[in-house]
Amino acid sequence: MPFGNRRSSSYTRWTRNNWEATADQLLLAVRPHASPRRGLINLPGKRASSSGPRSDGLEGYARTFLLAAFRVAGADGHDPHGHLARYSEGLTAGTENPVPTGELTAEAPEAWPLMAGVCQAVVESASIALALRLTRPWLWDNLDERTRHRTVDWLLPALDPSPVDNNWWLFGLTVAGFLQDIGIETDRARATVDRSLARIEEWYLGDGWYSDGPNRAFDHYNAWALHFYPVVHAHLAGDQKLLDLYGPRLYAQLEAHTRLFDANGAPMPYGRSLTYRFAAASAPWLGALTGHTPLSPGATRRLASGTLRHFLDRGAVGDNGLLSLGWYGPYEPVLQTYSGPASPYWASKGFIGLLLPADHPAWTDPEEPLPAETQDAVTTLAPPNMLIQSTVADGLVRLHNHGSNHVTADDDPGYARFAYSTRTGPTTDGDPADNHFALLIGGVPTTRGPAQPLGHGPGWAASEHTPAPGIRVVSATAVHGRAEVRAHLVVGAPEGTRVRQTGWATDHLVTAQLHPVHGYDSAHESATGPTLAAPRTRTAALEGRTTEGESLFVALASLTAETAPAPVATLADVRITGRRTLQVTWRNGPTARLSLSPDELNERKEQ
Repeated sequence: MPFGNRRSSSYTRWTRNNWEATADQLLLAVRPHASPRRGLINLPGKRASSSGPRSDGLEGYARTFLLAAFRVAGADGHDPHGHLARYSEGLTAGTENPVPTGELTAEAPEAWPLMAGVCQAVVESASIALALRLTRPWLWDNLDERTRHRTVDWLLPALDPSPVDNNWWLFGLTVAGFLQDIGIETDRARATVDRSLARIEEWYLGDGWYSDGPNRAFDHYNAWALHFYPVVHAHLAGDQKLLDLYGPRLYAQLEAHTRLFDANGAPMPYGRSLTYRFAAASAPWLGALTGHTPLSPGATRRLASGTLRHFLDRGAVGDNGLLSLGWYGPYEPVLQTYSGPASPYWASKGFIGLLLPADHPAWTDPEEPLPAETQDAVTTLAPPNMLIQSTVADGLVRLHNHGSNHVTADDDPGYARFAYSTRTGPTTDGDPADNHFALLIGGVPTTRGPAQPLGHGPGWAASEHTPAPGIRVVSATAVHGRAEVRAHLVVGAPEGTRVRQTGWATDHLVTAQLHPVHGYDSAHESATGPTLAAPRTRTAALEGRTTEGESLFVALASLTAETAPAPVATLADVRITGRRTLQVTWRNGPTARLSLSPDELNERKEQ
C-alpha cells in the first residue's frame, strides 16, 4: 500500500487514501466466504461461537456491512467496488425466512437467526441498523417493498427490553434510531430510546466513565459502546439536546482514553473483547466528528492512524486478508465464549472517521504527537480508581488497576491484575499471574477477586480485596516517571503464611525490574509462557512471610523500553514510617506519604 504525505503525516505517513484502501481490502477479502446469495458471510476458523455457525455467519454479514457503510457513506455514495449491492442482496436473502436457531441447516442455508432464538442477533441488529441508516439514500431507498417489510419485521424485536443488562441496551437504541428515520413504529422506537438511555444513566459515574452494567467493569466498552452509540444516534438524529448531554461526557472520556495509547499506536490491552483491536480508535474519531474532543485534528489522525497501522504491521490481518481471532496474530486466551470467526470485525467501528469529509482538518492538518509522546505523566482516574502512567523516553503507557472488575467473580486476567501496559500482556493458561499479589495457602496462590476501591490522589490509588475467608489485603500503588511503589497490608492471615508479589511478564524488547523494600525475604524469576504481546516471557517474583497481626510488604517496580535503564532502587527512596504508612521521595520529584490504613483511606475517599 502506498504511504501518504510525509509532511502532513510525519508520524504515521498515512492519509485518508490509506484508510479507504484498507477498508476496501478488508471487504474484498471476505467476499469469497459469502453464501451464494450473500445473506451470511461464513469466515473460516477452528471454533464457532457459543451462538452457533448461523449466528456467526450473520455476524460476518453485519460487522462487515458496517465497514462498507462507513466506506461508502464517507465517500458520499461513491462505491467503485460495488460493496453495497452485495449487502443489499444479502439483506433480501437473510430476511426471507428467518429461523429460530444459530445452527446451519441445508433447508435454510441463507436465513438469519431470529432474535427470539439467538440473543446474539440483537447485537448484530445494531450494526445492520446503523449501516442501513448511514447508507439509506443508496441502499434502503432503492429496496423493494417486500424486502423492506421483512427487514423491519426482523429488526423490531430489538426494541424490546435488553436480554443482557449491560451495554446491550444500546443495540435497541441503535435499531430504534433507524426505524425513527424511516417512520416505522416511531412511538415504540422513542420509548426504546428513552428506556435505553435511562438504563445506562444509572451506570454513569462522572468524568466520562460508565460501568458496563450494574458492576465495576471498566474497559474499552466505555468508549466503543457506552459513548459510541448514544453520541452516534444523537449526531445522526440532529438531536441537539442529546448532544449537549452526551457530547461533553465523550469529551471527558477522551481526556483519559487518549492517554491509554502508546506512542507506537498500541491501545491498552485490558478488559474483554480485545480482538476488536482498532475499534479503540472509534471514540477519538467520534469526538472529531461531533466537535466534542480535547484532541486537535492532527492528534486525532495521528492516534487513529497509528493504532490501525500498529495492528496491520504486526500481523492482525493474515495472509488470507482476514482479521484473526487474537491480538496481533491468532491468540486464543483473549477470546470469550461469544467470540466467533467474524467477531474481530467489530474493529470496523474504528473506520467511523471516514464519515468526516476529505477536507476536514482531521484529514488535512499535520499530525501532532500523542500525550505519551509529549511528557512524563500520571493521570488519576477517579470513578474507576485507576492510574495511567506514561513516559516520554519510550512512549510506553501503564495502567494501574484499583477498581475495575469483571462482571463475574472469577479472576479474569483482563481485569484482575494490578497493572497492565501497552507492551506486555497478562499471563494466562496456568502460568503464574503477572502483576499479582497472592498468599500461598497450601502452596496454591490466592486469586485477587473483586477489587474494592479505597481511594486515590495525585499519583496514587488504593484498593482492598479478600483473597481467603477472614483475610483482607489493602493495596496501594504510587508512581512517578517509570517507577512504581507497590505496597500491601495483609490483615488476618495466620502467622508464617507465605506471600508472593510478581512483576511484569516481559520479553527482550522491554526491561522489567522488581526490587524488595520491606517484608520480602527471597526473589526469583521464572518462565511464564506466551502473552498477547510476546511468544515467550519471564516474570520476576518476590516472596515473604506474614508476621503476627498485620504484615506490610513493599516493593519497587519498573517497566521500560529504555536502553540500559538505571536500577529502579535509584529512582525512589522509600521509608517505612509506621505500621501502615510509608514515605516516598522520588528522584527528581516530590516526597509523598502513602497510607494503607483502611479507615484513613475511607475517610479521604468520603472527603
